[in-house]
Amino acid sequence: MSTITLDDVIAEQQRLAALIEALKANAASTKILIVAEAAIELRPGELYAGLLLGDDGNPSHHLVLLPDRAEEVTWDAAVEFARKAGGELPTRREQSLLFANLKDQFEAKWYWSGEQYEGNGSCAWHQYFYDGYQYDDRKSAEGRAVAVRRLPA
Repeated sequence: MSTITLDDVIAEQQRLAALIEALKANAASTKILIVAEAAIELRPGELYAGLLLGDDGNPSHHLVLLPDRAEEVTWDAAVEFARKAGGELPTRREQSLLFANLKDQFEAKWYWSGEQYEGNGSCAWHQYFYDGYQYDDRKSAEGRAVAVRRLPA
């Protein structure tokens, strides 16, 4: 049997202290996300698109696609269409969710988003629903539009 020295005990204590610190750091970085069950009432023709996360990674809101569609409308007309339909134009992130979950509900064309282009106030963003790409275009261009409504998560 080998002899255990004080140096051996100190070295083992240091190893265990480092292991404890690593476990503490891992526990601090672990995040538990609880997503409560939601009862979402869909009106006739509406489709549930999914749950969006906020910038902090926590659930932000549920997205519902409204049944109405608009074709060949400028961005301003699209904003008005969505308002009259009882909703709003989707954001770019919401359009990505619509593309991921409800692509078959869209023609393979482009649809206005509710977001103006940051670099030019006369432009706004839109998304193509055949490939998912998002581009900016002049607000005077004519495209398609859908409306969505948001429900808090």
